[in-house]
Amino acid sequence: MLKATKVRIYPTDEQVIQLSKDFGATRWLWNQSLFVMSQTYKETGKGVSAYDMKKRIPELKKEFEWLKETYSQCLQQSVLNLSQAFQNFFEGRAKYPTFKSKFDRQSVQYPANVKVASESVIKFPGNLGIVKAKIHRELPDGKLKTVTVSKTPDGRYYASLLMDDGIAKPEITSDGKAVGIDLGLIDFVVTSDGSKFRNPKHLKKHAKNLKRKQQKLSRKVKGSNTRAKARRMVAKVHSKITRVREDFLHKLSRKLVNENQVVVVENLAVKNMVKNHTLAKAISDAGWGKFCTMLKYKAELEGKTYLEVDRFFPSSHLCSNTLLQIPKMDLSVRAFDCPHCGQHHDRDVNAAINIRNEGLRLLALGISATANRGSVNPKGSGRKKSTNSEVAPIEIGSPQRTA
Repeated sequence: MLKATKVRIYPTDEQVIQLSKDFGATRWLWNQSLFVMSQTYKETGKGVSAYDMKKRIPELKKEFEWLKETYSQCLQQSVLNLSQAFQNFFEGRAKYPTFKSKFDRQSVQYPANVKVASESVIKFPGNLGIVKAKIHRELPDGKLKTVTVSKTPDGRYYASLLMDDGIAKPEITSDGKAVGIDLGLIDFVVTSDGSKFRNPKHLKKHAKNLKRKQQKLSRKVKGSNTRAKARRMVAKVHSKITRVREDFLHKLSRKLVNENQVVVVENLAVKNMVKNHTLAKAISDAGWGKFCTMLKYKAELEGKTYLEVDRFFPSSHLCSNTLLQIPKMDLSVRAFDCPHCGQHHDRDVNAAINIRNEGLRLLALGISATANRGSVNPKGSGRKKSTNSEVAPIEIGSPQRTA
């Protein structure tokens, strides 16, 4: 089973320069290969294989000698990643590959010959050498497959260690406690047990600081060093928001998986929901998609059941006691009395109970996916859902904090 652990690394000034060269070389090779593959297809109607693109690398090194400063397997891996990107496109899991920019997140992948020497050192091949690292938790036993070094816009460096422990995934069982989860904006999670977890609204908490940094950035002269510095300050605020959001999502998803054997959520179309410009900012800040991804891989790692019910299932318009339809209500109505049985319901808890019951019904029928209206996205279109990931990332955090 593959497990990924992301750790912080602290390269020296010389290593920062080398990483900058590696980022630039692999990015340039990606863009060059993408141009050649796209142009060849337009002119001949035929694609170019990854093997043919790899054979071009020695010729490119003769023409562009600065490519020799980057470890050869990193260059080859860049071409293989592009080939995989095209495969994902043709199989309907992703959009057409795009050119990479030096202003976006930078990364380089080492497919072999990387060693974790100790808790504070990672040894890389080529010119990079030994890099100081902070490995905050014990790595899984097994073979180190690949290491991806990345640089965030705020100037931090990370290494993602992909390990194969050689252990098969545990068999999924559904014997035990089941919980239905209703996701929202006021209460981030409402469970069928009646528990409510407030939405922290991380972006709103940092809005004033972010606005102040962005205003300073807007006053800087384009191309100046002060503008570059102001840009990093804005990136640091965004990075802080991302990290506190992920910390909250990790801890909540861990709590729900630990306490339940079956976790049922609603298959939300977030991409369509953010078209509502009134709620788009709040929906994007909530991170529903990432939360469902965390629930899924954590449940699978422990042999528990993660299930999504159809997004068209009327969880908010059924009485959880009688299963009869109730009149449509405005979003401001948070509680109601059922016109059929007279029972008083909390709107969100009622929806969570209906989601749990629908999930148990699907399990009883032997159905493991949404089934009311078939596949929402036709084959060959749209992106593969993040909840289908085969790699189980390990939560990032200090050893004292359990995600």
